[in-house]
Amino acid sequence: MLQSKSFVKKTKQGRVVKVVREHYLRDDIHCGAEICKVCQSSSVRLSSSASILIIDTNVVLHQIDLLENPAINNVIVLSVVLDEVRNRNMSVYNRMKALCTDAMKNFYVFSNEHHRDTYVKEMVGESPNDRNDRAIRFAARWYQSHLGEGTQILLITNDRENKRKAVEEGISAETIESYVRSLQQPNLLDLVVIPTSAVKEEIDDLRPLKRKAFYLEHKPMSEITSGLLHRIYHQGKLRVNRYNPFEAYVGSESIGDEIVIYGRVNMNRAFDEDVVAVELLPKDQWSGVKSFIAVDDDEDEEDDIHMVPSSADAPPRNTNVANGHSGSTPIISDRPVGRVIGIIKRNWDSYCGSLEPMPFPAGNGGAASALFVSKDRRIPKIRILTHQLGNLIDKRIIVTVDSWDCSSKYPSGHYVRTIGEIGDRDTESEVILIDNDINTRPFSVQVLACLPPLPWSLSVEDMANPHREDLRHLRVFSVDPPGCRDIDDALHCTTSANGNFEVGVHIADVTNFVYPGTPLDEEAAQRGTSVYLVEKRIDMLPKPLTEDICSLRADVERLAFSVIWEMTPNAEIISTKYTKSIIKSCAALSYIEAQARMDDSRMVDPVTTDLRNLNSLAKIMRQRRVDRGALTLASAEVKFQIDTETHDPLDIGMYQIREANQMIEEFMLAANVSVAEKILKHFPLCSLLRRHPTPTKEMLEPLVHTAASVGLDLDISTSKALADSLDHAVGDDPYFNKLIRILATRCMTQAVYFCSGDLAPAEFHHYGLASPLYTHFTSPIRRYADVMVHRLLAAALEIAKLPPVFLDGQRLTQLADNLNHRHRNAQMAGRASVELHTLIYFRKRPTDTEARIVKIKANGFIVFVPKFGIEGPVHLTAKGDKQGDWSVDAKGQTMTKAGTNTSYRTLQTVRIHLEVVEPQPHRPKLELTLI
Repeated sequence: MLQSKSFVKKTKQGRVVKVVREHYLRDDIHCGAEICKVCQSSSVRLSSSASILIIDTNVVLHQIDLLENPAINNVIVLSVVLDEVRNRNMSVYNRMKALCTDAMKNFYVFSNEHHRDTYVKEMVGESPNDRNDRAIRFAARWYQSHLGEGTQILLITNDRENKRKAVEEGISAETIESYVRSLQQPNLLDLVVIPTSAVKEEIDDLRPLKRKAFYLEHKPMSEITSGLLHRIYHQGKLRVNRYNPFEAYVGSESIGDEIVIYGRVNMNRAFDEDVVAVELLPKDQWSGVKSFIAVDDDEDEEDDIHMVPSSADAPPRNTNVANGHSGSTPIISDRPVGRVIGIIKRNWDSYCGSLEPMPFPAGNGGAASALFVSKDRRIPKIRILTHQLGNLIDKRIIVTVDSWDCSSKYPSGHYVRTIGEIGDRDTESEVILIDNDINTRPFSVQVLACLPPLPWSLSVEDMANPHREDLRHLRVFSVDPPGCRDIDDALHCTTSANGNFEVGVHIADVTNFVYPGTPLDEEAAQRGTSVYLVEKRIDMLPKPLTEDICSLRADVERLAFSVIWEMTPNAEIISTKYTKSIIKSCAALSYIEAQARMDDSRMVDPVTTDLRNLNSLAKIMRQRRVDRGALTLASAEVKFQIDTETHDPLDIGMYQIREANQMIEEFMLAANVSVAEKILKHFPLCSLLRRHPTPTKEMLEPLVHTAASVGLDLDISTSKALADSLDHAVGDDPYFNKLIRILATRCMTQAVYFCSGDLAPAEFHHYGLASPLYTHFTSPIRRYADVMVHRLLAAALEIAKLPPVFLDGQRLTQLADNLNHRHRNAQMAGRASVELHTLIYFRKRPTDTEARIVKIKANGFIVFVPKFGIEGPVHLTAKGDKQGDWSVDAKGQTMTKAGTNTSYRTLQTVRIHLEVVEPQPHRPKLELTLI
């Protein structure tokens, strides 16, 4: 049956047009209920032993945490609801899709829009929302009639008007809260998102609010859009200072600088990484605050922090709350200062932390109000109502934000689930993974079904493949960190008769086992990367692939994708060959073992000779890169020695980089560059590349000021000039240069993946490597970007067809964005794991050690501890002393105590005491104090 369906849409030019499409209706769509005798289908999902629920769009959008609970089952998800959710919130849509495919949940998607008996025509003058509500009620009535009186169909909706109409039409309808109460599981009530008005009424009953408003109302989007157009307002992502949650920055392209936001009032209910609209404060207020290190209990001073002026349009009276104190302070810079006037895109998420009970009695229905305190100090406290306060008080829990009204001191949220006991290492590690949105779910049956059977070995088809070259005769070996099991790269180096070298980089051929569009491929694309914590690894691909089938282990035959060069003794590339291959590694060495072989002159075996030849070539290649302007940066990588039984850290120190590490890095860089050139030549509009944007002058200014304070003049005009300046930045001790390079690293932009069709070729440049082209090819076991590049290279060599995703520019851009997001999250999780194990290590080991000052603040300084790779704040004033007798010279990066000769400057060596303290309940921290 054919129907015409019409709707209006706005074109890019702003014109409104009517679109008419043909809409096919069918009568063979089954209802999914096991009790049904009419529909013939094997895909039965709905049980007859309980009520069948039909949920509306708002229930899905706002109650997804509750819907994911095992207690909620036997649910019909109408296609009209699923389509609307997809248009309004892609994250919730993906979670809903997962529920509908979960074999453990009876969620059934019914295509009411395509069923002849449930499709509803549009009515003249009816809004899309009203039409969808009518379609939901119509489907509920049809189900009741279709299945008969023996089955209860229950419509779940929080829309009063929709519920009223449903009851009038003879449909059983409940609000989500009343339905959950009927289940008689009080703990489930904590998952119910209460409308903002209801939360306010509940809180008002508990403790009347003293003020009508704590924050200014957000401007409407129409006004924000107009203000951005006329540069009255400025848009950017809000980043909260990790050392001071009352200080934030918004990078604005419209003014080419960062706007500083001081105090929660001026942040105006914005969360870290929200996209916000900012209004600049008058210039005479730009000098109102110095940058402080926040004291741990500053957030208890809510009366000062949340003050809002009596005039709704006046700027806040008290912008000097960066360290919880009022009063004026001297000027330190002319950086623009502003306040948030609207939220363009929220970054609300689930947060991990613990509860802080409120000092007033429980509210209605046995629910107690409590403040949730996130482990991340950048997140404000969140008020929740809970029926199980006693059970949660010593637990790490997850809470989600629901709303933040301008008349509420705190955002409102709801409890999601309990993680575990506070202080337990496994619990705290799980908190890190949740905070960084790392997928730790076991691989599904559908994903595991994509794997080849074990034990795997080369097949006759592999051997006979004309596109795969047999390289088992070559002396191939790998060099990796100690204990590495997911080996995805190996090398060979042989001497040719003409005196040149044949050098090969062999990469695990993951795409031979991961086919486009399969559940395995989709899972890998979603995860994006493997995540490395101190004590464990969360794989992007199942372990049979990462540690066995694809891993280039010693003495086993493996499939590879190889890049082979002919090189002169001066490391000039004569020719490059790309081929799928079969290899058999003769040795899997660690960096330490490889270095020991190269350093031991008594060792002259073939593998050691190959290592020395590769190292000689790598040194030349490295110097050539540096001469082009490549930066030799440094990072504070920490290495732990872990107890094999307790998994507690036994020792901690800076990770040592050897020549062997640099040698492997050099050839991986060269392979990535060669592959980038090849795929871009064949696919100029759909290649996945990696770029490192040039840092702005403003980004590098802190480094320039720090260097100038110790008499160094850094030239930042080009990457080559900066590289040369860093080479000449030599102090009295050997660590000085590394410290300068660490500071330079922190001024850099993030390298990112992108689609070549999205940018002009001039923007492809990788600043840090001084390379016009770059991509990731060498780690497909642990990075999905490399999987995509392998497919591009195979298509360029006409070994395989180009997958359809590369012809969809929008989808390709989305994939690149997800890879960037996942890569950053993996980095953040790794750093948080280091911080957790640092706390565990020092909990019983108070230590005195040397540190370097890296940043001067008004009430102290930030130091870096070279021995342990730790960075943290050192306070010079007690809370309440403001900045005491200390005066700060921002330009000279020094601070001096009045009436004394005591002063401190950046890069100065100081002696500090390290000790784990807990100034706030459940928030242990490593405290650094000056000796």
